[in-house]
Amino acid sequence: MTPQTDSPGAAAAGTWTLGDLTINRIGFGAMRLTQDGEAFAPGVAPSDRDRAVRVLRRAVELGVNHIDTAAFYFSPLRSANELINRALAPYPDDLVITAKVGPGRDPSGAWLPHAGPGQLRGQVEENLRQLGRDHLDVVNLRIVGTGSIAERFGALADLRDAGLIRHLGISNVHPHHLAEARAIAPVVCVQNPYGLGLRPEHDDFVRGCGEQGVAFVPFYALAGAGREAGVTGAADSDEVLAVARAHGASPAQVRLAWTLHRGPHVLAIPGTGNPDHLAANVAAGALRLSAHDLALLDALHRNGPQDRLMRPTGRA
Repeated sequence: MTPQTDSPGAAAAGTWTLGDLTINRIGFGAMRLTQDGEAFAPGVAPSDRDRAVRVLRRAVELGVNHIDTAAFYFSPLRSANELINRALAPYPDDLVITAKVGPGRDPSGAWLPHAGPGQLRGQVEENLRQLGRDHLDVVNLRIVGTGSIAERFGALADLRDAGLIRHLGISNVHPHHLAEARAIAPVVCVQNPYGLGLRPEHDDFVRGCGEQGVAFVPFYALAGAGREAGVTGAADSDEVLAVARAHGASPAQVRLAWTLHRGPHVLAIPGTGNPDHLAANVAAGALRLSAHDLALLDALHRNGPQDRLMRPTGRA
């Protein structure tokens, strides 16, 4: 099936406001720009620099004005931040760049322990240097575990007060982390793994973010539960394929559309280094699912994928 690519652009998905910054709900994730294939995978060839630059420029032409990146998105010879700088600087006035801090990698690519409060300023400044900016529009504190984030989030709040950061978010968190962070400083977004069949137990958290005016930005929304389970995702289900056929769309577009239908505060940041995939991802913002489609997919989300995904598919 040939994915739909003839949408009016990212604006078709509608807009949301991160603090005082208005963005289209279909954005772009930069993680996959640096390698041909799965980001950070050992032995994978670096991406083609010129193609990555073309993808970024084409994303902006299609109306994408929200790019998610991080200084730790790099592979041998490639850095997502520096690709963004090369492709888009001087930056359009409406472009919002969201960065993540917390994780770190050494020059060989090996992961380092997550940054403590005293190390976060250095990570913010490295993102600024690579991007060629004097401030970051949004910075997400990415965490591991369920412990307190108060000290580290407080350090970012100090950098916000100093003018290095405009708005703050949190990533890979639980509901109590949002309450803890909001007691320290305003939070404009939560970025968590979530998608069709992935973490249905977080449905209430997704809704709760919307009730508090906080954007919910899922990652792995395209891969679904298969991204974490290591097998093929919800696109293999008969339900997703049926909805895709009914709309002349691809299963990936159906997953993106379903994600956006979870609420007006839910954003999407699909990433790719392929220009055709980029156009298809942006076109998914114009896909309107019917009540019947949503009922079918919601039932799959709640009940179907987990059992199905744990069964071998026979694919490599």
